[in-house]
Amino acid sequence: MKQYFLILLLILTAQSGFAAARPVDKHGQLHVDSVHIVDQNGKITRLKGISLGWHNWWPQFYNPSVVEELSRNWNISVIRAAMGVEPAGGYLERPEESVKLIQTVVDAAIANGIYVIIDWHSHDIYTEEAEAFFSMMAQQYAGYPHIIYEIFNEPENRGWDEIKEYSIRVIEAIRKYDKHNLIIVGTPDWAQDVETVARDPIVGYENLVYSLHFYAASHELLRYKAAYAVSKGLPMFVSECSPSFANGDGKLDKGKFAVWLDFLKRKEIGFVMWGLYDKEESSAMLKPGANPNGNWPVSQLTEMGVYSRWIVGRKIDSSIYVSIIGALFILGIVVVLMRKKRE
Repeated sequence: MKQYFLILLLILTAQSGFAAARPVDKHGQLHVDSVHIVDQNGKITRLKGISLGWHNWWPQFYNPSVVEELSRNWNISVIRAAMGVEPAGGYLERPEESVKLIQTVVDAAIANGIYVIIDWHSHDIYTEEAEAFFSMMAQQYAGYPHIIYEIFNEPENRGWDEIKEYSIRVIEAIRKYDKHNLIIVGTPDWAQDVETVARDPIVGYENLVYSLHFYAASHELLRYKAAYAVSKGLPMFVSECSPSFANGDGKLDKGKFAVWLDFLKRKEIGFVMWGLYDKEESSAMLKPGANPNGNWPVSQLTEMGVYSRWIVGRKIDSSIYVSIIGALFILGIVVVLMRKKRE
């Protein structure tokens, strides 16, 4: 009987390796079909992942080891590289250093077979600078299905007409080199006024989705805007969310966040949780001084870190269950054949 269990173990090992196919290997080139993000086979695909903190404040986490840790042990399908634009040390002040850190994360995401969001983490409009940056990124990474461009993080004090004009220019800069990869378009009022955009979306370009950001303790009523936008056919992606208050602090309201997660599941919308950095606030996933190279023990994770790891990694791919059933079936055949051989 021991040999039967050994055979089963070998089968399960082989099957689980197949079931745990890397996200990009499994889904390939993403595109927008009506209101959904779908994969290379036309199947609706809900990416789930983690956003790094502002690169200029937490550059120590912009390294291959962290990307590998999140990919292998947190089971993320997408990572967001939040390139700070305006603050001290940001892209406008240190463009070469900023680009190098973003490229490090992007290259590591490609190596680990996960999707990566190149996030222009800004609150204001810098059209020419954004055009130059995304032209450079599109030239370098066109042809990699891993890439997602987020061209405006959280517009502040800018109406949709201004954001739309800016977005079209940046979209054209990207599409000059990259014809296919997803582009996330920012929406007014800190990526919340999706209902305004739903009435007047950008037309003439493919594979555009629109950003929705929520902080569950503050933004419960925002779901009505999101539901309206979906009803009008606006494709959305939640590129930033947290169970905390909108300022990134305060008590984590996991109950309200669970309601949001249920909404996103029903509407088949993917999401990225904020954020992977070490600061004394409730949205930070790491405690101050956490290992900059990943491999964090629970003692280095905050409540948000433990919760986020569970949220993004808790769902087991249904193919695993299929693999287990298949392995048991094969084992049954092996047992029958061996018994017949004995007879």
